[in-house]
Amino acid sequence: MLSPMSSDVRTARLLFDDALTAGRVTEARITQPDVLRALRVRVPPRPMREAERVAIKLGRREPETVTVRRLEELRRTVLGDDAAAPPRFLVRQDEFPHWLAADLPEKFGTENFERFHDVMASAGVPYLTAVVPHPAPNPNDPDDTRRRELDDRERAVLARLPAEGVEFAMHGLDHRTRDRNPRKQAELLGLDDDALAARLDEGLERLRALGIDAQILVPPWNRFAASQWDVLASRFRVITGGPETVRLLGLQAGPVWLRDAVYLPAYEPFYAGASVVADPARAAVERQGGTWIPIVLHWGWELEDGFESLRRLCDVIAPHTARWADLLDAAERSGQTDDARRTAA
Repeated sequence: MLSPMSSDVRTARLLFDDALTAGRVTEARITQPDVLRALRVRVPPRPMREAERVAIKLGRREPETVTVRRLEELRRTVLGDDAAAPPRFLVRQDEFPHWLAADLPEKFGTENFERFHDVMASAGVPYLTAVVPHPAPNPNDPDDTRRRELDDRERAVLARLPAEGVEFAMHGLDHRTRDRNPRKQAELLGLDDDALAARLDEGLERLRALGIDAQILVPPWNRFAASQWDVLASRFRVITGGPETVRLLGLQAGPVWLRDAVYLPAYEPFYAGASVVADPARAAVERQGGTWIPIVLHWGWELEDGFESLRRLCDVIAPHTARWADLLDAAERSGQTDDARRTAA
């Protein structure tokens, strides 16, 4: 049950969770009007959202500056010398089974996913994997309504992963697009509330049958509408986004509370291949900004160099990677009173 406090206050508590829990900052300081104004979420009009995404693609706007660095600066303003702390990287990988596993099993089948996992586990990097519970064998064709059951090896992998540092999210139901246009691919976008709810509930039920209690949603292709938020938030504690979500919700810093759930988008340069992510991640460690930083990897992208770039990235982020359960716990604390937080700590 969420407390009646505002989304802005809960967002402030989430950003400063470490400092609040350690007693390095007071509730009164993080809820000053200037802090809450800096954290308030505003979904811009559609033309502005479109312009933002175009500016990012043309290199005229850097998402890292608007999101990660802005939150780091806010922490420094509020905490002063106490702001210095390592980043809390949250690693997400999309997806399992791979959406092209049925078409190209020799490349995107379970064997290569297990190679990816072995690199992550050997480095001690916990991560979130987005699970497709009832995959479409032909996901690019909206008229092909077939779905397949997970095979025995896929089920065995899912059963083994939690003991090896992996947490799970739901990645839609079947990862089948509703639109053939590659620029508009989406499984959830465009569904009315009833159809959306039915699809989500079926996916959650299938995951429960696999022993997975998914509290996090990774929408396929990072696409959903702001008007769908309440249906999503009634079923998940955290909803993620990506570069594509800028056109739908605007460029938002995260994690941020939107009414009854936390929104955590990831953008360039932390949404990329491991070879691209490594330098920004190293710079974030050097800045000691103390923020949550989502990193999104696609294991299929890492096949090209035999996971060598992934190994190098793991060397950078392993000491500073948080579990997604840490975020869920912090989100829970963000709705508690100050006395309850200190008692729990």
